[in-house]
Amino acid sequence: MENNVYHCVIQLVQQLESSQKEAVEQAARLFAEALKNGGMLQAFGSGHSQAGASELCFRAGGFIPTKQIKEPAGGAYEGIEGVGRQFMKKVDVRKEDVVVLISNSGRNPLPIEIAIGAKEKGAKVIVITSLSASKKLTSKHSSGKLLYEFADVVLDNCVADGDAMIELEGLDTKICGMSAITTAVLVQATVCRTAQLLLEEGIVPPVFKSQNIDGGAEYNDALLAQYFDRMYHI
Repeated sequence: MENNVYHCVIQLVQQLESSQKEAVEQAARLFAEALKNGGMLQAFGSGHSQAGASELCFRAGGFIPTKQIKEPAGGAYEGIEGVGRQFMKKVDVRKEDVVVLISNSGRNPLPIEIAIGAKEKGAKVIVITSLSASKKLTSKHSSGKLLYEFADVVLDNCVADGDAMIELEGLDTKICGMSAITTAVLVQATVCRTAQLLLEEGIVPPVFKSQNIDGGAEYNDALLAQYFDRMYHI
């Protein structure tokens, strides 16, 4: 029996390349400005969307001044308004930062309030979401707005409603959520374009080397020391 996951992923990546090129360019320019100005790239996702946030942060081949925003309850209260407001009082977001928020639906109060809090602190906000799914839903926040409506740049992950996209005979529900894959592609495309923009200006981007290559750990430690005061707290 044919495994349709490979074909589905190829189609989605082609769709991302054709439809999100301009949005990736805009996001990369925000990233580049943040890095030039001493800012942090911060990312938040609740539930499985944490995978998208970790794709940006603290990994080999990625930028060093990055931080995953980790809400202590792990998103257990993402549907309760006010939780994000209180949480953002403790989160170190500054005007030179970019905050990336990942949510397929974009309807829950927690990421919406993190977006609001980030913008109130002067940071730029990038949202990765499924626009087709989100626009069919109503917000659970009293603003009546969905997450993408608070974004400076929206990256559409292009997945179908409900995320799962593979149908199998004899099963009455689709399987294999694709948002983590397309989110990862969008994040890495933005990282790549950001590095290109910085190099074009003669700036060597602060990139993590693998700890498993000779000299990698020492190289990383030297750069990490420059951002120590910002990386190791909420």
